[in-house]
Amino acid sequence: MRAYWQLTLAQLRIFARNKQVLFFTLLFPVILMVALGSFVGGGNTMSLTAGIVDKDDSGPSKDLKALFDKNEGIETSDYSSVKEGKQAVENGDIQLLIEIPKGYGDSIDARDGAFSVPVYYNEKNLTTAELGLTVVNGVIDQYSKKLAGYEPLVTVEKVGIEALNIRYIDFLVPGIVAMMIMSNNMNGVAGQISAWRERGILRRMQGTRLKASTFIAAQITARLLLNGTQALLVVLIANLIFDINVAGSWLALIFFIVLGTLAFMALGFIIAGMAKNPESAGPIAGFVSFPLLFLGGVFFPISNMPDFIQPIVKILPIAHLASALRETMNLGTSIMALGTETLILGAWLVGGFMIASWVFKWE
Repeated sequence: MRAYWQLTLAQLRIFARNKQVLFFTLLFPVILMVALGSFVGGGNTMSLTAGIVDKDDSGPSKDLKALFDKNEGIETSDYSSVKEGKQAVENGDIQLLIEIPKGYGDSIDARDGAFSVPVYYNEKNLTTAELGLTVVNGVIDQYSKKLAGYEPLVTVEKVGIEALNIRYIDFLVPGIVAMMIMSNNMNGVAGQISAWRERGILRRMQGTRLKASTFIAAQITARLLLNGTQALLVVLIANLIFDINVAGSWLALIFFIVLGTLAFMALGFIIAGMAKNPESAGPIAGFVSFPLLFLGGVFFPISNMPDFIQPIVKILPIAHLASALRETMNLGTSIMALGTETLILGAWLVGGFMIASWVFKWE
């Protein structure tokens, strides 16, 4: 037990003395979180911009234009010609262009049938275009019914409810914590163990009465303390700057931090066992961790990825760690409801340490 505590304290002293380790493990994730949160912002709303060309300049055309101007979901701007408006759509200045053709007012006054109002959109941005066309169709439909004196037999009573508002920063913070856990343990363990092996430290440890289990336990404890401090620092700073709160249990949050630490430490020991020297350990760890940052849902939702990648993503440890942290922090989901995440992370933990014990070398 004495050797265990001495090794744990020694590892923590190594962290404290290395200024670069302190910066990248403690300050870098905080800087990244603040930068992304500030640039992207905390909102989750989408702004719809539309240009209007009124070629008729009549009373009915001004009434229709006023409807779009009053609509809170559309930010409108006037254009003098269709050519100018089309250019704005192509440049991305606006998302839609609504043309009110000449003769619109006369047609409305004469009630001689439906009048077509052209709406131009960018075919390369169909998601936004479809949303905009839906809004425009809704405005024109209501206006047409009003002009025709249409009295509906069934009406809709609007009953608003306050739904859960998840901002991008709420999504980002748990992902940053998952990224830190992966980087600290997989990349950090691989580099450090490889360096100790090359310098003969592991060989000298093997020559003593020190057990391998004691050495590994000390590594785990030191890194758990480091990860816990780091995660707490990120969450507290996010709370101060972006008003982030942990909706769920802190015990559940700590549980997944510990489980994620152990799972990625196992992967770090595997890389350390495979690498011939510290120079090769870094690139191998980077080769593994870099794709995980993008496939694991750290910066954007996994659901937005292509369908053919989904089966691969659903078995990655960082994807389930980030999901578990988000469920706990944002939704307050209990551990019992996160059985899939716990099972998959546990499988990576057990399988990883089994492989690590096979490939690990003291010298």
